[in-house]
Amino acid sequence: MRLFLIFIFLFCIRLSAQISPGDLTKAHANLEGISSCTICHEIGERVKNSNCLDCHTEVHELMKTGRGYHSSGEVKGKNCSGCHSEHHGRDFRIVNFKSEEFDHSKTTFPLLGRHKNIKCTDCHYPMNIVIPEAAKKNADWMGLSASCRNCHEDYHQSSLGNDCKSCHDTEHFRPSLFSHEKSKFILSGSHIRTDCVKCHPKEKKNGKEFQKFKGIMFSSCESCHRDIHNGKFGKECKNCHNTNSFRSINQNQFDHSRTDFPLLGKHLTVSCRDCHKNSMTEKLKHEKCLDCHSDYHKGGLTANNILRDCSECHSESGFVPSFYSLEQHNKTVFPLTGSHLAVPCISCHFKENAWKFKNIGIECIDCHKNIHNNEISEKFYTGESCRNCHSINKWNTISFDHNKTGFILAGKHSEIKCRDCHTRENDPERQRFKSLEDNCTECHYDIHEGQFGAGSFDDCSRCHTFNNWKPDKFDHAGTKFNIEGAHSRLKCSECHKTATAGNKTFIKYKLEDFRCASCHS
Repeated sequence: MRLFLIFIFLFCIRLSAQISPGDLTKAHANLEGISSCTICHEIGERVKNSNCLDCHTEVHELMKTGRGYHSSGEVKGKNCSGCHSEHHGRDFRIVNFKSEEFDHSKTTFPLLGRHKNIKCTDCHYPMNIVIPEAAKKNADWMGLSASCRNCHEDYHQSSLGNDCKSCHDTEHFRPSLFSHEKSKFILSGSHIRTDCVKCHPKEKKNGKEFQKFKGIMFSSCESCHRDIHNGKFGKECKNCHNTNSFRSINQNQFDHSRTDFPLLGKHLTVSCRDCHKNSMTEKLKHEKCLDCHSDYHKGGLTANNILRDCSECHSESGFVPSFYSLEQHNKTVFPLTGSHLAVPCISCHFKENAWKFKNIGIECIDCHKNIHNNEISEKFYTGESCRNCHSINKWNTISFDHNKTGFILAGKHSEIKCRDCHTRENDPERQRFKSLEDNCTECHYDIHEGQFGAGSFDDCSRCHTFNNWKPDKFDHAGTKFNIEGAHSRLKCSECHKTATAGNKTFIKYKLEDFRCASCHS
């Protein structure tokens, strides 16, 4: 009996060894025994994948949706037992997975950007698994969705859909990759530089911070900007403004005639800010030019204690030239005649770096320099009036009666110019009138070197007239040596020889020796 029992025991051991090649791992230990073999094995066949997936529903669920490592090309089509073999003992590592060495690119979710630097457990934890509850039992590292919202809270609270990649990447959430070019409101000008939050405000929604992106009104500028004109110029802001700057006004488009001050002349080219310094809605006084323009004449045109307006002499076409007319000027105390008609206003009215119109004087000397200084006697310069000699038509036109001076212009004197006597070659700017003597030598050189006196008029007139230099009045009979006989036929130079005194050479007329022997040997 004992031998039979021993035989039966040894037979069972041998039979068991033939059916099971080794112990199952701890994970499958509950399948140990002959009666459980067909759970995984078909009789006479290897383990089928379908049998594995009947138990490992977490893997089956992922493979059905094409997700995870088991759906990658590295695993797809292979037998489960090729990687997860059994019967190697209770402690055999049937799942040889090391998270720190795992190549995530072999899954359907490669790690890019900042995902490369985070811990596995930051994403792989039970709350993030999105497979049926029945399949979650063994889903330690599996069952995550590739959707951003699986791990990240949707800041936009579903207002922008589920495609996070259209605006964000894995490098960072901010700045957004969103391009306004693809929106219904394309940004231009200053809108490009505007902080998003100015148009897309932050608010509280469902107890959380929320920034509104959809549902923003943009049909008109007033959706974001206040109409500072209060509707006066209509709703089309772009008729005057552009997106570069509100201060950049399209003056060609804006119709200023719709205001109380139509723009004319030079006003058309003036920058809006030159008048609207503080605000474009600022109500400006514009009844008079002086409401905007400073008094260039500094009160010089005040009449009856009232400052005359610029419009009396100027127009919007420009300050220069003035349209103050000749007819208006001729109604003043100084009518314009002669050469004054051609003189520009500035010559008389701009003095001491300022324009002056009142009380500037009406006498010649008020504008013209007295080049004669004190050379004109009061007799001929009454009231400092130049008109006694000069004409308003031309300075060079002189109408002076020289006979009143006591020096009558006769002979050649009547033909010469005034400056021939009244100026000197060595000082042409200095004119002499009152200080000029009536001696001939004031103008003429005494070629006789004083032989006939001091060169006074009386001295010269004994021999000469005003017609020429010939001694027409000289009579030799009136001298100490009367010419008679052959002497009358001699040339003057035969008796009157050239003499030298000092460094001057002259003809000697006054002879001291009249004896015959002094001339005849």
